[in-house]
Amino acid sequence: MAQHPSDMRLSPGLYIVATPIGNLGDMTVRAIDTLRRCDVVACEDTRVTGKLLKHLGLSNRLWRYDDHSDAEARARLVEMMRDQAVALVSDAGTPLVSDPGYRLVREAREAGIATTSLPGACAAITALTLSGLPNDRFLFAGFLPVKDKARLDCLAGLAGVPATLVFYETGPRLLKSLDAITRAMPGREVSVARELTKLHEESRSGSATGLAEHYRAFPPKGEIVLLVGPPLEGVSAEVDPDVLLREALAELKPSQAAAQVARATGLDRKALYQRAMELGRE
Repeated sequence: MAQHPSDMRLSPGLYIVATPIGNLGDMTVRAIDTLRRCDVVACEDTRVTGKLLKHLGLSNRLWRYDDHSDAEARARLVEMMRDQAVALVSDAGTPLVSDPGYRLVREAREAGIATTSLPGACAAITALTLSGLPNDRFLFAGFLPVKDKARLDCLAGLAGVPATLVFYETGPRLLKSLDAITRAMPGREVSVARELTKLHEESRSGSATGLAEHYRAFPPKGEIVLLVGPPLEGVSAEVDPDVLLREALAELKPSQAAAQVARATGLDRKALYQRAMELGRE
């Protein structure tokens, strides 16, 4: 009797498989079939992936591969792919999106290994679709730096990018990031998405200052995606540049305040500097 296609062994190579970010129902049929038929599953944490496989009724051979894996470990995996089907997964979501793996994919491709990526759950994309922010152009920038100055410098460097910015963040660091956005990108619309696809999913939008006030009163938990709208085009009817200048002048020199508001609004920096000087004399 002929074998059913789902019972046939996969061709050797690398299979990049997206896993759920919370709701196990988001595991695709193709992803389940690929995991069922592969020889090895390379994963960040064998305990986390083991639980997912158990839920799916699978018992694959697991191979730990994470940020600490060295070149020798990658070489062994690539060699394995020559005659075995190796699935690469992360703890949650689409592998390689702020997760380990790009070096493995690059080396597999350089070695002529057949490589396939299966689309699926991704927190960044899910949060973007919920945010209501412009999504015709966006920049995913991973996690913001932990140290205050580095975080502020990173945001200042991205302030002029004409796109919605997407970051991953943790609950304990969210308030510091919102405060830094207030300083580096005044007037921008911000969105916070947390616990995506889970029971207590939340997507909240507003100013960085307003969101910071909310999360000071209600400390956030869980995985977070932080989004910042693109620079304002000219003067928005809802955003008074004087308000932005006064906020910036509370901590910055007039020249620095003018530069910061210019990045946020697209207004002329020299005109803003003159106005900042006037406000400083009031």
